[in-house]
Amino acid sequence: MKRVVAYCRVSTDNENQSNSLENQKRYFSDYIRANNDWKLVEIYVDEGITGTSTKKRKDFNRMIDDARNNKFDMIITKEISRFARNTLDSIFYTRMLKDLGIGVVFVNDNINTLDCDAELRLTIMSSIAQEESRKISQRVKWGQKRSMEQGVVFGRDMLGYDVKDGNLIINEDGAKTVRLIFHKYTNEGKGTHTIAKELREEGVKTSTYMKQWSSTVILRVLRNEKYCGDLVQKKTYTPSYLNHEKKYNNGEEDFIIIRNHHEPIISREMFEKTQQELNKRSPSDIDKSKYSNRYCLSGKIKCANCQSSYVARTKKKDGEIVYKYWRCFENTKNGRKRIDKQGNIVGCDNKSVNENDIKNALKFTIKNIVVDKENVIDDLCSLIKRSIIDNNNDNTLKQLENKFFYMSQKRQQVIELYLNKDISKIDMQVLLEKYDAEISNLKREYCKVKENIDSNNEKLLFDEIEDTVECLLNGEIWNDVFYRNIIDKIIVYENRQIKIMLNGLSNDDVVLHLE
Repeated sequence: MKRVVAYCRVSTDNENQSNSLENQKRYFSDYIRANNDWKLVEIYVDEGITGTSTKKRKDFNRMIDDARNNKFDMIITKEISRFARNTLDSIFYTRMLKDLGIGVVFVNDNINTLDCDAELRLTIMSSIAQEESRKISQRVKWGQKRSMEQGVVFGRDMLGYDVKDGNLIINEDGAKTVRLIFHKYTNEGKGTHTIAKELREEGVKTSTYMKQWSSTVILRVLRNEKYCGDLVQKKTYTPSYLNHEKKYNNGEEDFIIIRNHHEPIISREMFEKTQQELNKRSPSDIDKSKYSNRYCLSGKIKCANCQSSYVARTKKKDGEIVYKYWRCFENTKNGRKRIDKQGNIVGCDNKSVNENDIKNALKFTIKNIVVDKENVIDDLCSLIKRSIIDNNNDNTLKQLENKFFYMSQKRQQVIELYLNKDISKIDMQVLLEKYDAEISNLKREYCKVKENIDSNNEKLLFDEIEDTVECLLNGEIWNDVFYRNIIDKIIVYENRQIKIMLNGLSNDDVVLHLE
């Protein structure tokens, strides 16, 4: 007896589609039970899921897993568009199932994938279904754009506004929080971290879709033009109708901007003042370059007290950076260790550490932990040299080999054309001379590359590499890439003691006291 399953899918959650789904399930139950040689194993169902991609279809993917585990012999489904509207998916999965000995029967399309002509018919039908999806996607996008131009809001509720019938309606509870955030930032001069911490401690509710207050959430509120009554839509777009993945719109599509679209929560004067303050407090592109090397230690420094990561901060005087230091994130976020109003232990008392102290400690560690430096330097340089030589020459030689193979093929094609009397003997000789000359040049170039492994340029490069390796292992220079890869973890204790854990150099952790 053949073990049979059914697959059903509807693409929306509305009541009519739900009825359609129940009808499909009832139909397949009767359809399978009507055949005495079939046994119904299970009916797989996906509700409210698009057919152009299989990623989010949980029951479809479960069905494929069950097929691999030999739990059934055949799949029954209504039509190709229910199974997949993506041609590649249709072909891929039906081929895979066929290799497992499992056929897919598309009832309305009268296709059984175990039939000899099934793949041809399936490809044609799937292509039609995919084209249908493309046209629907285009029509929907066109309709949405026209609606946006008329001021219809697409999106969900947000802090301070509810979206009802395409309109933004002020939610007064949320609006009070929005006004408070703008007041704290612009009038009181508080930072985003401080505002987030105060809102958390006061138990102020976030919007429906925000987990908790954070610096990022506060910035998003302060930057949102909707709060002064303007509407900007098409901030994201969907490049492909097949995978439905959204991307930020960086000019790929036109924004739809409507000024004074709805009732504002914040006055335009207040909003513009806030934007000026945000730009004033945010570092420029030039300033950002000063922070670029903080990546080297990011995530590597941990607090012994609360296990949080340390984050980079800078001390400024007269607008200039005086020095950089690292501070426990829990301390940065919640201040000193204490019990908050909800009875939770928050904050941390661990001290901050100067970045130069950390760097000096690491250079000291590398200098003193590596024994037999000369041999280590020789070994490292040999490995690097070999890697560079192999890399450079392998790539060049492979390119020459590919060109040689291509020219040889072209030469052979010329001979075949002459033998088939498609070209004259004179034409053949002219073309052969041309390709023979190119092949000779390629051979000479190939030999030249092989001979130039020990060229002067490479020797100069290797001298520089040897000097750099020696300086690194003697703790004389700092290199972000080297230290980023060699550091496993740095643990900071309250008494300014740090434990340095390295990758690959030593099994023993290094414990040092900072000055």
